[in-house]
Formats: sequence, structure tokens, C-alpha cells
Amino acid sequence: MVNHSWLPKLAAVALSGMMAGCGILPHRAEVRTTPPPPPPPPAQATASAAAHAPAQTAAPADPVQAILDESQRIYDQGKRDLDLGHLEQARNEFNRAIDVLLNAPGGARMEPRLRAQFDRLVDRISALEVAALATGDGFSEKPAEPASIDELLALSDSSDTRTVATPAVAAAVQTDLAQNEHDVPIPLNERVLGYVELFQGRLRPFIQDGLDRGSQYLPMIQGVFRAEGLPLDLAYVPLIESAFKPNALSRASARGVWQFVHATALENGLRHDWYIDERSDPEKATHAAAKYLKSLSRQFDGDWHLALASYNGGPGRVLRAMKRTGRDDFWDLSSNRKWLPRETREYVPMILAAMIIARNPAQYGFTFAMGAPAAHDTVSVSGPLDLRRVAEWTGSPVDVIQQMNPELRRWTTPVRGASYALKVPAGTADDVRARLDGLPASERAALNWHTVKSGETLLTISHKLRVSRTDLAEANYLSVRSRVRPGEKLIIPLAPTTLMASQPERTTPTADDSRPAVERAALVTSSGSSDSVRHVYRVRRGDTLSSIARSFEISVSSLKEWNRLHGNQISAGQRLTVYTRSDQ
Repeated sequence: MVNHSWLPKLAAVALSGMMAGCGILPHRAEVRTTPPPPPPPPAQATASAAAHAPAQTAAPADPVQAILDESQRIYDQGKRDLDLGHLEQARNEFNRAIDVLLNAPGGARMEPRLRAQFDRLVDRISALEVAALATGDGFSEKPAEPASIDELLALSDSSDTRTVATPAVAAAVQTDLAQNEHDVPIPLNERVLGYVELFQGRLRPFIQDGLDRGSQYLPMIQGVFRAEGLPLDLAYVPLIESAFKPNALSRASARGVWQFVHATALENGLRHDWYIDERSDPEKATHAAAKYLKSLSRQFDGDWHLALASYNGGPGRVLRAMKRTGRDDFWDLSSNRKWLPRETREYVPMILAAMIIARNPAQYGFTFAMGAPAAHDTVSVSGPLDLRRVAEWTGSPVDVIQQMNPELRRWTTPVRGASYALKVPAGTADDVRARLDGLPASERAALNWHTVKSGETLLTISHKLRVSRTDLAEANYLSVRSRVRPGEKLIIPLAPTTLMASQPERTTPTADDSRPAVERAALVTSSGSSDSVRHVYRVRRGDTLSSIARSFEISVSSLKEWNRLHGNQISAGQRLTVYTRSDQ
């Protein structure tokens, strides 16, 4: 039997406060009519008042407000954890915030303020989980940033209205080139000077942002090029290509700091599959760029202007233009718009202007200082591991873990294949290994699996589960034409139950388990309908759709429709929406 003894006390406190606030007096017949005694002297009055005054007691606290404050405090902490990408901690805090209300005397539904807070938190937590699925389900690809080469070409002048350098800029460049030797030849022509003028003026923010971002990568790039015997001036090519953004993606689907297209990346040793794109790893891509630039230099007999034109437009296009015109000088080839595309004609003078500024930024009003990437450790990981767990274990925002591992296209390490060398903040590797060793493989990432049945194909499975056949194939390292065998387990690349929604199962009953199923699972919010109530049911181990439907006296088909379920599989910790009649 529920103890409601605290409610009369609360009512009494409220009533006494109301009487005092409204100035209610005793009945008139009880008012004294005899004159009061004369007041004592001041000293005696003070002593007498002290002797006869009733003991001062603190105003009784509002027990309901204390519960509300504690629940809100825990929820707010969970929200802060979620903002950092710490989903497991957020999930624990959200569940604690709900449990504070459920454990109140009489439960979460007996007192109006508790009921309102309960409904509000369940709605907010459900909305946050939906948002987590939409933005970070482990399979959503990280958003790319626009490549600067596209933006620069769009903002730069056309060849008909080319920017002309002022005499002051022309003189500054001439003095600079005379005093500072470059290892890529730079002609002092109006096209190069025009871009120096443009970069100092309207496009200054692009160049400054690129220099700032590149400061952490340039020491590494120059070290690789020095070891490969390449001109160090080539280290500034990414300033124009990508502004040193690892996730830059061009309209031509070139990606990364060095803007490799898929085919060229594969030719130069960069791995690219559904989980990993090494074009986005600055160091690996730099080694590939060094290999590619050396091959272009050999192909064009050390002419770096033609090699750079080929880096942009492809060697085949440049070679065809040379054969068709009989010319072997880039500036001749670019003098006629019929021989090379506009992007390639503008690309080389852009790169050369960037080299001028980057080699001597102070001369042109830019600030620049070499930096270094954040220090990191490396942990070998076999199989899928959600980066949000790593962020939580290392006490870092998930964005930091992603920035350290830019080649990971999604929020998880690869599902299969060789172990992956995961970068983690310096000093955290041992903690990550210890947490990893103590965590079952099934709990390292929130994944959905499908066991292939007889007669099923990738096409029929993709239709049944409403996922892309291409994504289904690539997530399992297959081609779209691959055959699958009965009993084979496939990763399903759709929004899985998030780590935030999952919950470790209890192995022994608790006092909480004696509550009715609806309240025990942290349910119940009003649907807004006059004849139905919406519940949020947290699935427990051993639950099935049939058992849940029976407990709520609803049909399995309705339960699946409300939750957009296409099969009968549910997992412990998953939250399901259930509607029942308001009088049920």
C-alpha cells in the first residue's frame, strides 16, 4: 500500500502560508478586550521577549520541489554529456533523472507537478535520442566541407575581366622574388601578379584561413617532400586546393587536403571503402601526393608548370593539348581557351601566387606561424568501436576523436578486416585499452545485424529492410552483385538503437521491479488525444513484440506501425511508443 502521509503535511504548510498571506484573523469573540499591561523598559523588554519568544524553526521545505530540482539537475548534466558526444554517460544521467521521479512517494503520476515534469523529461529525452540517431548513428557519413578550389574559382574574375596588380604589388613581388629563391620557377607575369593582388584584397580571408589551418600540417608535408627530393614550394598546393581541410570535397568528388579523385587515390596507394577514406588522412595523402607529383614530373621532364596543370586537369588532357598544338609551354597552352579548360588555365597562376605569399607572408600583410598537430597515442582496435565510447573513455568531445581520425567516414571503426590504428589523446591509450578489454564485443558499437534466410539476395534484403543495396553491399565489403548464403550475418546500415537508448540489464530483481509494467519502464506521456495515452516503453531482456502487446492489450501490428518496425526484432534498452485508451 502506498504511503501518502507526506501529502497532508504539504497541504497544511500551503494552507498556513495562505492564511498568513491573506491576513486572516481569529474569530472576533476571541479578541481580548482588557487593556494590555504597560510596556517594560527597553532592556527588560528585550530580555522578556527573549525569554518568552517561541523557538524559531526554519520554514518546512517543499518535498516536491526538492524532487523536481534534483531530477532537473541530473537531466541538465545528461544534456551536457550529450553535447560532448558522451552518449553512455548521457543515457545514465537521463535514466537517473527519470528514476528520481519514479522513486518519489506515490510514484511519478500522483502529484501534478511531478507528473508534468515526468511527461516533459520523457518527451525531451525521446527527442534527443531521435536527434542522436539522425546525426550520429554510426553509419551516417560525416559531412564534408566545400573545397576551396571551387570557391576560389567561383569568386575569382573571369579571364575577360582579370584582376590587374597595382604598381605597388608588382614592385613588392619583384623585390621578393629577387631576394627569396623559389624551387618552383615563378614567372613575373600579369596573371600571377593578378592573383597576388586578388589574394591580398577580396580573397584575403580565404588565404589567411588556409594559412592558419595549414600551420599544423606544413612541417609534416615539408618533411615528406624533403625526404622524397621534391620542391618544398609544392607544400603550398593545398592552400588553393582545400585550404588544408581534411574533409574538403569538390564538385568533382575530389577529397581531402590534396583533393584526390577516387581513381587517382587508388593508383597511389590510398584505401577507400565504406568505412575509411584515406584521402582524408593528411599524412597518408601527403605520401600519395609525393608519389603522384614525382610521376608527373617524370612524365613532363621536370616542367612543374605542366605537372601542376596535369595535377588539376589530368595528364591525358594536357598531353592531348600539347600534341594537338605542338606547344610544350604551359603559358602558351593557356593563352587560348580552346586548348585547356578554364579551371586548369587559372589553377597554375593561382598556385604560384599562393607560393609567393606563403613563402613570405609578412611581405603581403599576412600573419603566419608554424604549429604542430595535437599530440596523440595509438590504440589497435579489432572490429567496430563507436567513437562516442572512445570520447567518453578519454574525457574528450567526440569531435576531437573524429578530428584525430579524419579518414574514418563514420562514427565507427571498420567492422571487419585488419586491426585499425585508432588515434586517441596523448596519455589516454592505457585507459582506452583497459576499457576495451573489459567490454564485450557486442557492446562496443550499436549495430543491427540480419541473418540471411534461404532464397534472400542483397536486393530482396535491401527492399525488405528499406536500405540502399549499395550501402548494404559496401557495409559488408561486398559488391552489389555478390551472392549471400543462408546463415550469413550482414551489417544493416540503418539507424540502430543508440548507445544512449541501450541499458545494462539487471540480473537481480530490485524494488523498482514490483511496480506495474507501464510505470516500471519509465513510461506515460499524454498523446494530446482525448481518448488515448502515449506510453514510452523501455524494452527489457526477454521481451518480445507479442509479450509487450499482450501486456498493453494491443495488437503486434499496431505496435510495429507506431514504431515503424519492419521486422520482429527488438533489443533490450530500446524504447517503443505505445498508445492505449485513456480509461485502460
